[in-house]
Amino acid sequence: MIRHYQTILITGASNGLGAALALAYAEPGVHLALVARNEARLTAIAERCRAKHATVSLACLDVTNHAALTNWIDEFDRQYPLDLVISNAGISSTLSGGSTMESWDSVRRVFDTNVYGALATIHPAIELMRQRGRGQIALISSLGAYVGMPISPAYNGSKAAIKVYGEGLRGSLAPQGIGVTVVCPGFIKSAMSDSYPGPRPFLVSAEAAAARIKKGLERNPARIAFPFPLSLAMWFLSIVPPSVSLFLQRLFRFG
Repeated sequence: MIRHYQTILITGASNGLGAALALAYAEPGVHLALVARNEARLTAIAERCRAKHATVSLACLDVTNHAALTNWIDEFDRQYPLDLVISNAGISSTLSGGSTMESWDSVRRVFDTNVYGALATIHPAIELMRQRGRGQIALISSLGAYVGMPISPAYNGSKAAIKVYGEGLRGSLAPQGIGVTVVCPGFIKSAMSDSYPGPRPFLVSAEAAAARIKKGLERNPARIAFPFPLSLAMWFLSIVPPSVSLFLQRLFRFG
């Protein structure tokens, strides 16, 4: 069954993949609820979405502010019941310049945003969707969730948590009419990926990634993973012995 959405919440919508998703979904008859920290960039994206004749509501919020986020989602949903929630907000952390350990502050920020911020986004929406018996949740994870990498342990760990949590959530919510999809993209052209100190094979534009995700979500799959060659490589690294995986990561300058 092809799913169509009229009311869509997207976090991290001010740039990168989030902005591209907002623009991909912007069309007449669609109401976008866009959440991000940077008010100027968020307002600019909203204007571009409105130029495509979408209705747009904005919230300049940090997803780590759980109470404010929950209150805003509850208030928005009372007026415009949500059909689709895309939990996209996230930050990265990588080791570079001879560093051998991420700082505690860096690790905490990554998990607060990528894990707890994601859960704080979807849980208020899930409760509201359960009352209606319909809706869809999309969790933006990463192909980096497949295996722990020495270059980015906190980031990979946070995305692995979201991947596994989403996979479990899908089974528990399906009988209640709610779909859950975990999205595992590879490298997407963005300010975040530009800061990555290693190679970025099969790099895709944010617009191409958004189009792929939008098309995939219409069918409510358990997982959307791309590009295929990198997805296959990461899967392979996850099933070989850890010593072999680490050797290959270092050989190809991933570790």
